[in-house]
Amino acid sequence: MANIKEIARMAGVSVTTVSRVLNNHPYVSEAKRTAVLNTIEKLNYSRNMNAVHLITGRTQAIAVIIPYINLFYFSVIIEGLAQEALLAQYRLILCQTDYQPDEEIKVLEMLRNKEIDGVVIVSTSMSSDVIEEYTAYGPIVVCQDRGNCQFSSVYIEHYSAFRSGLQYLNDKGYRRIGYCEGRQHGSSSSIRQIAFRDFLDTTGQPYPEEWMIYDCVTEEDGVRVLHHLLQMKERPDALIISGDHVAAGLIIEAWKNGIRIPEDLAVIGFDNQPIGRTLGLTTIDNQLSEMGTTAFRIIYDQIQNNDRLPVHYKLEYRIIERSTV
Repeated sequence: MANIKEIARMAGVSVTTVSRVLNNHPYVSEAKRTAVLNTIEKLNYSRNMNAVHLITGRTQAIAVIIPYINLFYFSVIIEGLAQEALLAQYRLILCQTDYQPDEEIKVLEMLRNKEIDGVVIVSTSMSSDVIEEYTAYGPIVVCQDRGNCQFSSVYIEHYSAFRSGLQYLNDKGYRRIGYCEGRQHGSSSSIRQIAFRDFLDTTGQPYPEEWMIYDCVTEEDGVRVLHHLLQMKERPDALIISGDHVAAGLIIEAWKNGIRIPEDLAVIGFDNQPIGRTLGLTTIDNQLSEMGTTAFRIIYDQIQNNDRLPVHYKLEYRIIERSTV
C-alpha cells in the first residue's frame, strides 16, 4: 500500500506538502496540490483514519443521544446540529435510545473509549449525576435545563414559557383551560405540569384531571384528544398543547366535526413548527433549531480548545400570535 513518502517522491514534492494537501491546508500552491492529488488518484491511496485519529487525538465525530428519530420536535434540533456540523466538517452519529438507560449509557461509553469527541444529549432519562460521571472523558452538552451541573447545557425555561402561554390565554378571557402533554414523567414535561397547576391555583381556575391528557406526541394523538373532548360532559374552552403536530391533528379533526377554532375551542401550541404556521396555529416558539445550532457550537469550541468548563446558555422563547386563539 502506498504511503505519503511514495506520494511525495512521485509528485516531486516534500512529505510536508503531501501532509498539507491531505489536511486541506491553505498554504499550498495549486500546481503542487494538483500534482499531489493526481498522484493519490494514480496510486489509489486511502488514508488510515485510525492512525490519523491516534495522531490528532480526535475522531471528527460527535454522538447525539436522541430518544426517537421520527418526532418533529427532535428532528428540528437535529437539523440545527447538522447544519453546524457540516460547516465544521464533523460527523454526527445519531443514537436512538427510546429513553432506555442502558442504551444511553452505551453512548457515553463511546466517549470513555475515545470512539467520539463529544456527546450532545437532546433528551434523556439519565440523572445529572450519571451524566457528570462521564465529563472526565470529554465534553457533553444537554439540551435541557439541568441547573448548575458539570456538563454544558442549552435550554429554554419551560416553566416561564408555559406560564406565559397560560397567561396569554387568560388575558384573552379563557377560564377553562386544558392541557395536552407528551411524557407524563419527563424532566421538561414535569416542569410544564408544575407551571400549569401553579398558574391555575394562582388564578383560581378549575382543572379537572380529565382535562390533563398525556402521551400526546403525534397528529394521530391530536385526533384522539379531540374525540376524548367530545365525550366530556364539561370540556375546556382552551387547550395548551406541548407539540404543534398534536395541535395540528386536533385542529383538523375539530374542523371535520364542526368544532370552530377558536370560537368553540382555542388552541395554543408549543414548538413553532411548519405545520403550525400552515394552519395558523398560535404557538410558543421555543427556538428548537437555534437550540441545535448552539449546542453544536458549544461542544465544538470545547473540543477545539480542550475546554471542560461547563457553559449554560438560555434561549429566549416568544409567543407567535396567529388565528387559533
